[in-house]
Amino acid sequence: MKEAESMYKKIISILLIVSICAYTVVEVQASTISDLKNQQKETQKQLEAVQGTISGLEDEQEAIEEEIAGIDESLVEIMASIDIMKEEIETKKEELAQAEIDLAEAQATEMEQNEAMKKRIQFMYEKGDQSYMQLLFEAESMTDFLNKADYIQQLYSYDRALLLEYQAIKEEVVQLTEQLELEQSELEAEEGELEEEQIALEEMLVLKQEAADNYEVEIAKAKQEAAAYKTKIKQQTAQIKKLEEEQRKALLAANANNNASPGGKYNVPGFDVSIINKSGGSALGKKIATYACQFIGNPYVPGGTSLTKGADCSGFTQSVYRNFGYNIPRTSTSQRSCGKEVSYADAQPGDLICYAGHVAIYIGGGMIVHASTVKTGIKVSYATYRSILSVRRVI
Repeated sequence: MKEAESMYKKIISILLIVSICAYTVVEVQASTISDLKNQQKETQKQLEAVQGTISGLEDEQEAIEEEIAGIDESLVEIMASIDIMKEEIETKKEELAQAEIDLAEAQATEMEQNEAMKKRIQFMYEKGDQSYMQLLFEAESMTDFLNKADYIQQLYSYDRALLLEYQAIKEEVVQLTEQLELEQSELEAEEGELEEEQIALEEMLVLKQEAADNYEVEIAKAKQEAAAYKTKIKQQTAQIKKLEEEQRKALLAANANNNASPGGKYNVPGFDVSIINKSGGSALGKKIATYACQFIGNPYVPGGTSLTKGADCSGFTQSVYRNFGYNIPRTSTSQRSCGKEVSYADAQPGDLICYAGHVAIYIGGGMIVHASTVKTGIKVSYATYRSILSVRRVI
């Protein structure tokens, strides 16, 4: 019972955590990209907290299910033992019944033998030894005399041996009966203990199953909360993308009014390399981003790693990082595991932005530089132009 109470306390604690998480899932309006990124960062933290709760619940559920499996095995063994014991008890009852029959037969035989002995003793008492003496004196010869004397001795010995034999049988049957009764009593006692243990295990199994069911419910609730946070992050990303697009259009309009060439050589209207220094992050990260932008316009070459003659997406990022003394993996998939992961809301110039089958370098202002395609080469794009799988910080 103590174990069950402890388990229910854990469940209540987890419920409180999930309730707190659920309470924090609210939509907060923001007017700036910075505010939205801060909100997205907080949402990401809440998502990670719920995912941690789910992981903990699943671990405890797995432990409960292992205990249930162990209890099931114990129950199977106990039930099998009870069945075997019941068969043994029935066998003992049959043996006991047969022993009682044997005892009754032995007792009847003993009584018959006793009656026969009594009659002979009575005859000898009434007639005395004369009958035996007369039998001997009537012998016609010495041989006949010896034969009759031997007959008298055999008769006595036979009666005596028969009596002793049946007394021994009777004693053996009595002992056997007592032994069978003792064994039957022991088997019945053991059967009772096993049945009590079975009842206890079944009660424990019910409690464990209830706990497992509760974990299943709480995991489902936590997963719903996680889904809500994921949806909110997507909404925030869409809002950021919308605001970035509005910002781009405003910059484009400003450049048009100033008769400036929109986007210059960077192929992105409204983009200026100065945005790198205006973004937060480390000085080294900004140097990496600035260095990468020097190669915008150079060709995309499948399998290439040359920043001037051509590179593919991961060849481009690898070569840029190598220039600063960092050796990162060759493929986009393996680069998705290097460094440490940060949220997109915390992305800084120099970070790797990882997509499905593609990788780029973040340069700030919601933009990336990357070796895009054979047609477009190395260029600048908005980071949210595709679904971001991971943001990796190598430096």
